[in-house]
Amino acid sequence: MIIDLRSDTVTKPTSEMLQAMMAAKVGDDVYGEDDAVMELEQYLAKEFGMEAGLFCPSGTMTNQIAIRVHARPATEVICADNAHVFKYEGGGIAANTGAQARLLSSTYGKINASQIAEVINAEDVHFPRTALVCLENTSNRGGGSIYTLAEMNEVADLCKQYKLPLHLDGARVYNALAEGDYIEKDLGNIFNSISVCLSKGLGAPIGSVLLGNNDFIHEAKRVRKLMGGGMRQAGYLAAAGLYAIKHHVVGLKQDHAHAKQVADVLNRNNLVVGMMPVVTNIIIFKLKDATTADALQQQLKQQNILANKVSATELRFVFHLDITPAMVSKLCSAIEAFKG
Repeated sequence: MIIDLRSDTVTKPTSEMLQAMMAAKVGDDVYGEDDAVMELEQYLAKEFGMEAGLFCPSGTMTNQIAIRVHARPATEVICADNAHVFKYEGGGIAANTGAQARLLSSTYGKINASQIAEVINAEDVHFPRTALVCLENTSNRGGGSIYTLAEMNEVADLCKQYKLPLHLDGARVYNALAEGDYIEKDLGNIFNSISVCLSKGLGAPIGSVLLGNNDFIHEAKRVRKLMGGGMRQAGYLAAAGLYAIKHHVVGLKQDHAHAKQVADVLNRNNLVVGMMPVVTNIIIFKLKDATTADALQQQLKQQNILANKVSATELRFVFHLDITPAMVSKLCSAIEAFKG
């Protein structure tokens, strides 16, 4: 038995999800004829109170499409210094849009309106025009941190003042919704575009939906085609995403509970010298030195427990629907037995 905590992207479809996939009514999505894709797009657009959606293969693609539609070459995109759109999307802001990132020092992956206000460029030929603000909720490198409704509203008010679009990288947005003081339609009111990923804690094998108004999605379709993201009988995949949203959201709270249970055990180990606040399904913790971090990773691997290092001294656990209470108990025992 492998206990895979490297990411919530490692989940596999359940038997019920596979049945839903096989029963999907499909067509050619590029022609707009795939019923399952349209059902998923319309369902999510309605849930978030937005006009339209666009199904894509990945969250990276939905983020990069959004940036390409909102921004232009020689403009600037404001985001956190450890934002996924900057660190983990292959230089896409530069390559796909010809824009540059304006990075802000984050607190557990979060940036605030005051910081953003300081870096919005004046209209001056020396400066790139500020074109877009991106937030990530939850923050991957922030240890699964979430924004509050007040924090997001402050950023949105600032963006409206400066007529700047605001994009949400919602790679784990349902994890944020499970713990935050807001619902889907609140996010639809705040953001101009939202990327909703289906292949992480929700457990679909692939896919992300980009949400926005009709004009935005019309342009997004052109960019998706440009990026090679036009799919044909994609409904088999969309059906998995729709099943995940309807049946797996409720399980996210259990993933969060598992993370908190393991965090309590880690905090009792003297070799653990730091940990980001555990709010959702991610734990990022620091060992006393690189040798100790390597030793823990290897000792866990010997017990078929897989975890990623995120720095020389830090490990990350990510909990998901394939992690059972029995697996969590085994992990806790392994941590308790670890002496370096």
